[in-house]
Amino acid sequence: MLVPMSNKLADALNNRPWLLADGASGTNLFKKGLKQGDPPEIWNLEQPEKILELHRDFIDAGADIILTNSFGGTRNRLKLHKGLDEQCFELNKIAAELAHKAIADSDRDDVIVAGSMGPTGDLYEPIGPLSIAEGAKAYEEQAKGLEAGGADVLWIETLSSMEEVEAALTGAATTGLPSVVTASFDSSGRTMMGLTPAEFADSLRAMPHAPMAFGANCGNGTADLSAAILSIANQKKDDVLIAKSNAGVPEYKGGEFVYSGTIEHMANYACIARDLGAKIIGGCCGTSPEHLAAMHKALNETEPKTPLTVQEIADTLGPLSSPQEANPGDHRSSRRRGRRSE
Repeated sequence: MLVPMSNKLADALNNRPWLLADGASGTNLFKKGLKQGDPPEIWNLEQPEKILELHRDFIDAGADIILTNSFGGTRNRLKLHKGLDEQCFELNKIAAELAHKAIADSDRDDVIVAGSMGPTGDLYEPIGPLSIAEGAKAYEEQAKGLEAGGADVLWIETLSSMEEVEAALTGAATTGLPSVVTASFDSSGRTMMGLTPAEFADSLRAMPHAPMAFGANCGNGTADLSAAILSIANQKKDDVLIAKSNAGVPEYKGGEFVYSGTIEHMANYACIARDLGAKIIGGCCGTSPEHLAAMHKALNETEPKTPLTVQEIADTLGPLSSPQEANPGDHRSSRRRGRRSE
């Protein structure tokens, strides 16, 4: 996909072989004391120094893109916490302002602020009650808050249905900002609503508000996410692809999720994602600043290798959990629905 406009992200993509996005917000904030069940966005008001600290840690680790602490920042999600829905615009604005402050505190001025926009948490018609127009209004409010705070790009992530993608892109288009989109493909090789990586990519390219980059995040570990990127890359060679995997596979231990991805594993994944054609590479759940620093080092020091196959992905990152991804060229549609790991 050709980058259609001049902006900070487009300029970076046009001048760099790859960009490093940051790691996890939620899992790292839990380590800093955020309680299970509390919305991370409230810390934009109550614990801004801890948000700044996490942003700074990722910048120091080499991140070229940092995501704002606004993943659950739509009114639909915030209403689950008393009174927060009425602070939707403010919470998103402050999230972007905090990211900019962290950059100003660093010795780098080239870091990009990406306004994180996650799922509304509602199902869309005809399965659920939410219309695309209603979803678009929710995303519009969030997007305008992020724009007011100075976000450089709107980062729509972890979506599972094209109805929600359409709503998010429509809401984002009410601002003057470019957007990117990532979906989460689980152990079935599909999103929770049954989309394959190829179907997701085909639909995005045809949308009136098509994003400047797209790809996969979260999911069921580095091998499966890498296979999803390969599936999309096999279709078309000029897409700007994003890979932002969890740090391995989560296991529930001692009352919390622990991610299996070691520093070395995530460094290997970063190089594979680049070799598959991803231009933006980062980490999702479980990815610490230490993981990201190793990824940055590996991307700088390891020569690219092409082409890569599913077997080479499995040999380096471990077996895929989805047999159907072993043939990424098979894009036959299916209505079977899967479940997304979080």
